[in-house]
Amino acid sequence: MSCVLFTEHATVDGKKIMEVCLNSERSLNALTLEMIDTIQPELDAWKNDDSVVAIILDSAGEKAFCAGGDVVNLYKSMTGEGDPDFPEAFFTREYILDHCIHTYPKPIICWGSGIVMGGGMGLMNGCSHRVVTETSHLAMPEVTIGLYPDVGGSWFLNHMPGNTGLFLGLTGNPMNAADAMYLGLADRFLAKDMREAMVGALQAENWNGCATAAVNRVLRALEADSQPQLAALESQVKKHREMINRVTDQDSLEDLYNALMEEDSEDKWVRRAQKALSHGSPLAVHIIKRQLDVTRHMSLKEMFESELVLSVQCGKHREFPEGVRALLVDKDGNPDWTFKSISEVDQAVLDQFFVAPWDTNPLSNKI
Repeated sequence: MSCVLFTEHATVDGKKIMEVCLNSERSLNALTLEMIDTIQPELDAWKNDDSVVAIILDSAGEKAFCAGGDVVNLYKSMTGEGDPDFPEAFFTREYILDHCIHTYPKPIICWGSGIVMGGGMGLMNGCSHRVVTETSHLAMPEVTIGLYPDVGGSWFLNHMPGNTGLFLGLTGNPMNAADAMYLGLADRFLAKDMREAMVGALQAENWNGCATAAVNRVLRALEADSQPQLAALESQVKKHREMINRVTDQDSLEDLYNALMEEDSEDKWVRRAQKALSHGSPLAVHIIKRQLDVTRHMSLKEMFESELVLSVQCGKHREFPEGVRALLVDKDGNPDWTFKSISEVDQAVLDQFFVAPWDTNPLSNKI
């Protein structure tokens, strides 16, 4: 069984819409290196194929678009069970694909229904037309496994309003479709049962003019019919914006941590943020804040190069594999973090994560 399915949808005016379907429903379509290496050459070929007017990126099943990256093989390679060069190979090719999607010359419509986390967020956020539905569940919960929001998270978290990106990066709090629309993580909301109607309408469109305009016409009409489903959702980020502003407006990470913990609330969303920050990796908390600071004014290319440095270094340190062990392998929920509190994190150790392990970044001539 192929890990990625490709389907050609003919349009009424003789063009083609190519569908890329992640096909690993059992693993919630987690992004593997095989998937990446299967998708990349097709995208490269379609760039110069005049018969291809647009691309649909979706997945098998209804539970998840893509629930993350290939953490299992990353863990094996970091603990001596697999190829020690795998993390660099995986992150390099993943970021090349993500950058390709961000800069693609043709419309890419991502059907971001169900769970969208980690590597799925990387795929979705580069697309020109990001669609969410009433079942969309977005998150970047890397702090819980000793990592940071990569795959372009440094870019899209920094582009969210105010300090919402910092708060969501530090807590990994979930976002629904209303949140995604509010934060600029999605472009359109469509009811989940409109996927086939979307494909049919795209096939019926006139593609002789601007392809982006053609996609917009289709999605605009379907979005208008989806307003009742969107109206039933409430943006938790928007609802808690004042609290987010208050707790993140601090002079240090320790002050931010204390401000969030001092929030006396029975609100499940707030309690979840408190739990994630208090149980997550203190070192990762510092990494996330530093990464968002250093990439704030970087170009897209510079940002991905910066993330590759950090991701490869995370693969060499014990924090990331220990977080994966506790949460996903042994599932004891009791990670032995390198530092036990945010105030104890050694800045010299933190600095090491931001030093390139090579003279030339592997992405420098590839994106």
